[in-house]
This record gives sequence, structure tokens and C-alpha cells, in this order.
Amino acid sequence: MSDEALLAGLTVNDPGVATAFVRRFQGKVFGAAFAVTGDRDLAEEVAQQAFERAWRHARMYDPRRGPVQAWLLTITRNLAIDHLRARRRWGFEATDLTDQVASLARGPEMEAVADDAGTRLHRAIGLLPPEQSRALLLAAFRGMTAAEVAEAEGIPLGTAKTRLRTAMGKLRASLSDQGVEP
Repeated sequence: MSDEALLAGLTVNDPGVATAFVRRFQGKVFGAAFAVTGDRDLAEEVAQQAFERAWRHARMYDPRRGPVQAWLLTITRNLAIDHLRARRRWGFEATDLTDQVASLARGPEMEAVADDAGTRLHRAIGLLPPEQSRALLLAAFRGMTAAEVAEAEGIPLGTAKTRLRTAMGKLRASLSDQGVEP
């Protein structure tokens, strides 16, 4: 099948065509995302989002403007750049979290408890995938809503909500495993 026929198949939700489309372009899309981000995990996320966006916007493709591959790689490049911009704009160091938890302490006993809690929390957040920890930190320590996290990260609202919900679940489980009541 031609690239255009595969893309047209996305518009009618044909699973076989969708699989063929992803298989045809997955190496190039991942390669483009990795070339921009330099991070395998982020490149995988960008590649997935590029395919999702291609699926949602397949009807908007205009063959007069260029080949399908160029269109898809442009989507990929733009998403990767958006992720890097968001990371620079909202980047966090894990020590920021520990410092904020420790700053809540009053007196030597509370400071010791906060240091221990901060260390455990820091460790638990460090186990989260980067996109989930960013979403969690934006919401928890910058006071952002899920919609604001979505805008800052350049992702759909549903994705932001899923990242927050998943991060909280993993954080609860991790802290519970460490013997801390979340």
C-alpha cells in the first residue's frame, strides 16, 4: 500500500492499516524524536504522541503539501521541540522537592522527620518516569491544575490527568513499600 493509502486507512479506524502505518514509519519517527531530544524514553513518548496526532489529524493531510513521511516527521519534530521547551521552562531538580519538604519543618524533631520524609519522598519520585514526575511536581509544588500541566507540557488534557493519576498511584505504592502511610 502507498503511504497515502495507509494514512487514509487511519481515518476509517482500520486496525490492520494502523499497524502497517506504525510499522512503516516507527523507526524514522523514533529516530527523528531521538535526534531532537537525545533521550530514549522521551523519544519513545514523542513517537507515540506523533502517531496519535497523525491518527487524529489524518483527514487534514494534504498530499499537495508534501509526502506523508515529511508530514509525520514534521509532527514528530514539533512535538519533540515542545517537550524540550517545556522541560527547560518547568524543569525541576529532585533536590527542589526535598528542600521544599524540609522547609516545612519547625524545630529539631520536625526537621529530622521532614528530612527523613523528604528523603523517602525524593526516592519515591526518583522512581517515577520523568514525564510523570514532572506532572506531579508541577501540580503539587507549582499549584498547577491538570489543564495547566497539559498546556505547560504540550500534551492533551487526558494525558496530563493520566500521568498525574498514575504518578500518585505509584507514589502511594512506593511510600507504602517503604513503610510510610501516604
